[in-house]
Amino acid sequence: MRTRTITRATAALAALSLVAAACGGDDDDDGAAEPAEEAAESTAEESAETTSCETPDAVSLQLQWFTQAQFAGYYAADAEGLYAEQCLDVTIVEGGVEIVPQTQLANGDVDFAISWVSKALASREAGADIVNIAQVFGRSGTLQVSFADAGITSPADFAGKKIGNWGFGNEYELFAALGQAGLDPASDVELVGQQFDMVALLDGSIDAAEAMTYNEYAQVLETMNPDTGELYQPEDFNVINYTDEGVGMLQDAIWADAGKLASDDAYRDIAVRFVAASLEGWAYCRDNVQACTDIVLDAGPQLGASHQLWQMNEVNKLIWPATGDAVGRMNQSDWDQTVELSLNTPNLEGSTVLTAEPDEGAFTTDIVDEALALLGDDFDGTGSGFSPIEVTLNEGGN
Repeated sequence: MRTRTITRATAALAALSLVAAACGGDDDDDGAAEPAEEAAESTAEESAETTSCETPDAVSLQLQWFTQAQFAGYYAADAEGLYAEQCLDVTIVEGGVEIVPQTQLANGDVDFAISWVSKALASREAGADIVNIAQVFGRSGTLQVSFADAGITSPADFAGKKIGNWGFGNEYELFAALGQAGLDPASDVELVGQQFDMVALLDGSIDAAEAMTYNEYAQVLETMNPDTGELYQPEDFNVINYTDEGVGMLQDAIWADAGKLASDDAYRDIAVRFVAASLEGWAYCRDNVQACTDIVLDAGPQLGASHQLWQMNEVNKLIWPATGDAVGRMNQSDWDQTVELSLNTPNLEGSTVLTAEPDEGAFTTDIVDEALALLGDDFDGTGSGFSPIEVTLNEGGN
């Protein structure tokens, strides 16, 4: 449990110290001044607010995928002692293909979870009592990647092509793009289930592959082009960015237990401190790209050093500059677009992510506002001066 000790000196005591210092006798300057100085020093010490942490609060965070720089801010907050400064002992729980973070949260298996907004809203509609307390990623990182000679430069060019997607709720930006282009996903394209890699694109099994800016797109650029004996280059591919197409949906956010947040003051206090330290971790990664990459590498990711550096750089682009008033604050127009697409974009079976508008409790800005206040005015929560770095990928991401 966190214990906070605050001691403040009264104005009267401070004033008394000043009077004592001012009224020292001329005949015995040293004797009169010494106790006055001691009183002033004591007052200064008592005026400072001190925080003690007897026993850190144990907290668990469920990631939505395996260890990688997509989650670097949380690993950095742990490694750099930012969670400890907020009197938290955080366990980061690795995700995987079969793990649904928001379900882990709703079941009480973890305290907080990272999930895409559309997926979490679907779980919420199905009965999961969860709430978005910090929208960390302000931009979608979803792409559709094809070889340049396939001539696929817009979603309209998907017609008659084999288009890969991962499913598991990752496909709705693709379906929204198809609908926007006037294509029927059931008849105008051949949709192909894709593994979470780029093998099917590289071996010609599909014409365009789903990819994240920070992960799978890097995988093709880490692969040797058999025709040149060199790594593939960006000009070898056409890339459709779903944000640019106007169908980007909000992705990584911090979700909390809504019931506990409303009824348990201790959990609410932990949530504020957890968000504060997490945002501080992301700011650290913004300003220390290589150091943050090294932290992730120490955590044991599956892919190597140049891949993680690329990923760190690309993830920073999804966060900074902040799309809201500050990092973690919801941009209402982005929320509205995500909800609208979730309500009105049918998948291959005709189902939509949501069947009804989410209620006002689906997200809250209260926690992130308190977290930002806790960090104070010296914390740069906007990242307005952010500039990405240049990253050179190595074969295999090593």
